[in-house]
Amino acid sequence: MLREDTYSVVKRLVPEGKTTCPVCSRLRRGILYNAAQQHGCTKIALGHHRDDLIESLLLSMLFNGKLRSMPPRLRSDDGRNVVIRPLCYAAESDIAAFAAEMRFPIIPCDLCGSQENLQRKRVKRLLSELEAEHPGVRDSLLGAMGNVMPEHLLDASLIREQRGPDPWIDGEDCGPPAPVPLRS
Repeated sequence: MLREDTYSVVKRLVPEGKTTCPVCSRLRRGILYNAAQQHGCTKIALGHHRDDLIESLLLSMLFNGKLRSMPPRLRSDDGRNVVIRPLCYAAESDIAAFAAEMRFPIIPCDLCGSQENLQRKRVKRLLSELEAEHPGVRDSLLGAMGNVMPEHLLDASLIREQRGPDPWIDGEDCGPPAPVPLRS
């Protein structure tokens, strides 16, 4: 178990009223990466579950304009470690039920999720409401992350084949539009 005073560092770096999550997660990740390297470890297993991945996907899309989440396996930016998420297909509710049944101790955190009006909390509520109305919404969103159709997105770097110039997109004058047959 690693013991580091991340709380005072985060409180010092984050202005009052601002979200602590980005600073805290980066700080904790750095501590884990360094500890893994010191102990000769090449993989770091994190406890992100299905709901974390889905919430991150929606948060990224809604507030950062990016279509991304957290993959099950990721090489760290510095290349030192591989991060794995073995619980990424498990529902948060299933993990909580298992932890309660096994009587695992809960370690309280004064930062994670304790701030009011976090966007993640709003997205979590939205997902719960949608799931109540349409069971399977979370499973569908998780499935969508593994069933990407790049040709139906706007990122031109993902399109595998070009079908010729499109005057609406490319701005080229390709002549008059083809006649549309009319039915009588």
